[in-house]
Formats: sequence, C-alpha cells, structure tokens
Amino acid sequence: MARGVFITLEGADGCGKSTQAELLEKALVARGHEVVRLREPGGTPISEKIRALLLDPANDEMVAECELLLYEASRAQLTRQVIEPALDRGAVVLCDRYYDSTYAYQAGGRGLDDALVRRANQLGSCGCAPDLTLVLDLDASVGYARATSGGADRMEAEGLAFQERVRAAYLRLAAEEPSRVRVVDALGEKDEVTARLLEEIGDRL
Repeated sequence: MARGVFITLEGADGCGKSTQAELLEKALVARGHEVVRLREPGGTPISEKIRALLLDPANDEMVAECELLLYEASRAQLTRQVIEPALDRGAVVLCDRYYDSTYAYQAGGRGLDDALVRRANQLGSCGCAPDLTLVLDLDASVGYARATSGGADRMEAEGLAFQERVRAAYLRLAAEEPSRVRVVDALGEKDEVTARLLEEIGDRL
C-alpha cells in the first residue's frame, strides 16, 4: 500500500486554520480520500492534557524552554500513536499545526535559538515531516482581533507584537522551503480560501 500524504495547516492566531481544516476534510472525503484530521497540540488523550497545560492563562509563569518541551512531548505522542499509523495505511493526514508552529512561536515569537528549536522539532516529530505545509497568511492585526474577540488563551495573550513576529517567522520558512511550505492568502470568503488551498494540494494527491 502506498504511503499516505501528510498536510499541515499553519498561520498566526485568527487566520482561519481550524475552519479551513474542517472544510478541507469535507472536500477531500468527497473526492474519495480517507482523511484523518488532527490538531496540535492535542489529538491523543496524553496530548490533550498537555494542550490544557499549555493554553491555560493561569500558567503565566511558564518559561519558554518548558513551553517548547511540552509542545514537543505532545507532538511525539501524536506522531507515534496516530500520524504514522494513518500514513502507513495510505490516509491523508490533515493537521492543524505541527512543528512549523513551534518554529514560528518559540523561535520567532519567543526568541529561542533557531538551531535549538529545529533540533527539538526533529525529536518531537520523530523525524516525520509534512509533505506539504500551507500557511494561511493574514495581516497580524486582523488575525489578532479575530482571535481575541471572545477572550485570549495564554499564547494569544502575548499581544500583537508577538503575533507579528510569528507571522514573520512563517514567511521566512516559506522562503527557505518553497517546495514544501506554501503561503496562501487567508483574506476573503471561506469558500474562496478553501479553493486556494485545494489548488495547492492538488498535485500532491
């Protein structure tokens, strides 16, 4: 059986990833694909517990290194328990965030050493790399306003300047790895954005 395809959706807070992940899942299932839709951090019982720790605003004393290691621990569990088995049976794995988020948020946003974060990502991903990463790009102020309209989790509470650094890190990644990381305009109606994403996905399936 042919290996499946691993697609990740990325972008700063408020860019519409979760909405688009759901719409893409429906579109790909309609085309006859088995789709395993996941989110990071999360996706397994252990990973969801780690997610709760990471996003709880009460944990405002968490240091950047602790945050990094928790994201990687959650990712390792998800990769071994869910992602690799799904790819082995030929499924399309569609993940809302993966290790590029860690680069963007912990290296770009927090300012941790780039090389350190990349090494940690190698460990946390168990060497499993996305075949295609789609970065939903949006002006940081627009995304931030969307993301915090109903309150802010611990990461969103870092403010607009943090989100601007995150966006810049994503754009650097796209420039470094243009064959894997594609930037997609996140402005417009939901179905317009979905059409753009499907166009990028087309040649990978």
